Amino acid sequence: MKPTRFETAIAIIDKKNAEDPNTYQVSGLEYPKELLYSQRMTRKLLQFNPNASKALQISVRAQHICRWKIARKEYTMDKVGYLKWRETLKKMHADITGDILQQVGFDDQFVDRVQKIILKKLIKKNEEAQALEDTTCLVFLDYYFEEFAAKHTDEKIIDILQKTWKKMSDAGHEAALKLKFSEKSTQLISKALA
Repeated sequence: MKPTRFETAIAIIDKKNAEDPNTYQVSGLEYPKELLYSQRMTRKLLQFNPNASKALQISVRAQHICRWKIARKEYTMDKVGYLKWRETLKKMHADITGDILQQVGFDDQFVDRVQKIILKKLIKKNEEAQALEDTTCLVFLDYYFEEFAAKHTDEKIIDILQKTWKKMSDAGHEAALKLKFSEKSTQLISKALA
């Protein structure tokens, strides 16, 4: 049976993310960092929103596509540089994904919808862009938070948790509070939300 356009798009996104020279270790196995991240994003989205549209599923899978191609150090190491880097990345992710979707035969309207989700346009009005943001925050909290928290001061972690919380919807908050954390992380989260 011939794969669907959706399956082909996901396979191409995965193939591109598998080229990531950066790796991440899980249970003694090395994974291309962005491939692992994108698969975690899909898994988390489908736990959080089992009826997610194909457009949202593609957006979540491609949210960091080829991220390693634009290094953080190419921008000034301050807040302005960080925001500029993030905006440039989002545009690149949306462009690469748009090209893939056109290549496999999706129409312009679908491509535009996916790009708007990736760019997080009108996030509070676009439910799918908000779902992408919630999924991003949940993946961070579930898979990367403990390791990240170990490298930074409690003050910085509390600040980041508060910023993360602000980006999320009520449904995102509910899902986040069901995640399992270490005792120390649970204390930091309680402080951040107090």
